[in-house]
Amino acid sequence: MDDPVDLAILAAISQDGRATLAQLSETVGLSVSAVQARLRRLESRGVISGYRPVIDAEAVGKPLAAFIEITPLDPAQPDNAPELLEHLDAIEACHSIAGDASYMLFARVASPRHLEQLVRDIRLAANVSTRTTVVLQTFYEHRPVVPALADR
Repeated sequence: MDDPVDLAILAAISQDGRATLAQLSETVGLSVSAVQARLRRLESRGVISGYRPVIDAEAVGKPLAAFIEITPLDPAQPDNAPELLEHLDAIEACHSIAGDASYMLFARVASPRHLEQLVRDIRLAANVSTRTTVVLQTFYEHRPVVPALADR
């Protein structure tokens, strides 16, 4: 994508997803209707895939975060762990990774006991071995994805 106006709109909403059309219009120098049309086009093309709130995990009873690497017990088994684990709501993200492990999961739970149960559930559901790293403190996350400006 190299349309400078679209990139400016994306940069603005990545910083503030609740920015009004009027604010975006002022930022990029277009009319409100032109900004709205561009946003709709970006949404229909899948460049903007949604809007969501950022929830404080501690405030909703899930203060313990962990990264869980998973590796198939049998290298010949089907590579379908993401589908097998999708039902586990404590898993917020599943990433295919390079290295010894196949996937890196990010999960949030209420307590160490809940984490232990989640790891057990993961092992049983996907027939994998796990390596868990507990997060002690998070300095930042949910950073906005600011589009790279085309070199000109």
